[in-house]
Amino acid sequence: MPVETLRWTDNCLDIIDQRLLPAREERLLLRTAEEVYAAIRTLAVRGAPAIGVAAAYGVVLAAQEHCTTEHVRSSITRLRSTRPTAVNLFHALDRMESEIGAAFNAHDPVKVLLNTALEIHKEDDRICRALSKYGAELLSDGDTILTHCNAGGLATSGYGTALGVVYAAVEAGKHIRVYADETRPLLQGARLTAWELLKSGIDVTVICDSVAASVLRDGIIDHVIVGADRIAANGDFANKIGTYGLSVCAREHGVPFYVAAPLTSFDFSLASGTDIPIEERSASEIHTVFGSQAAPYDVSFYNPAFDITPASNISAIISEKGIAEPPFEPVLRRWHAEYVSSRNRHRS
Repeated sequence: MPVETLRWTDNCLDIIDQRLLPAREERLLLRTAEEVYAAIRTLAVRGAPAIGVAAAYGVVLAAQEHCTTEHVRSSITRLRSTRPTAVNLFHALDRMESEIGAAFNAHDPVKVLLNTALEIHKEDDRICRALSKYGAELLSDGDTILTHCNAGGLATSGYGTALGVVYAAVEAGKHIRVYADETRPLLQGARLTAWELLKSGIDVTVICDSVAASVLRDGIIDHVIVGADRIAANGDFANKIGTYGLSVCAREHGVPFYVAAPLTSFDFSLASGTDIPIEERSASEIHTVFGSQAAPYDVSFYNPAFDITPASNISAIISEKGIAEPPFEPVLRRWHAEYVSSRNRHRS
């Protein structure tokens, strides 16, 4: 990635303000937990792994503001309320909360919490690079990829999941071309995916969401690769609205459909995708586009931010543990057991 999505510097969280891209590349310095809350809510920072990392730093900022367990726990509760679908947020906050006892028994509670947040940040980068190398094995020189929304460096600690697979393939010497759905209503594909691929020197073509079915039918696309905000135990997953329709079209036209996500995006407490909470966002994202009215204000609007794609539409799931093919659940549960065992060893 040609830019750091987020970094800890001078006792504050420094992020690129994704609301301004691609027109302006500016950074925000977040000095309080409340500022991190606002940045996540308003999508200044977005993408499941990235908001998990940002929230972890938000806990550190809370401890810097008022170094009491009550204030830190209260801030964690508030940060949990920012985005309901992306489970990485909750994994990161659970991990930070589990350190509160040790932190406040130590000489410097802020340092203990900061070390945990830095660890979460570094782990996300390592994990994204590992899963991307696995995913790159699925791609051949000359392939054209279709993706939806943004699952690149901007959505993670800096490397990406779905786009990380593309980066790893290019680093391995393969020529890869990407078609990026614009991704209505907030155009994360057109604004963010195209921006970072262009800066990375990767051939990218932006298409309207409604064009995706046609390019799949016409044989232009070799693989579809998307990220995930939450994956249930059976392989059903939530991703940006429009992903489900893309999976249906890919299956209809025989195009492999891959999901790339770290194990922090898995939620084994949920048996299937029907249990995943779906965030519904403001009608203003539909009726007002870049400051101009795009629809009558006095009609009804329905604006779910995510949809659920069933495991039956997925060709493979890519994680830092490798590549899972159907049936997914036995492999995913083995991955989960290995992940839990690894975390327990780390804590001990």
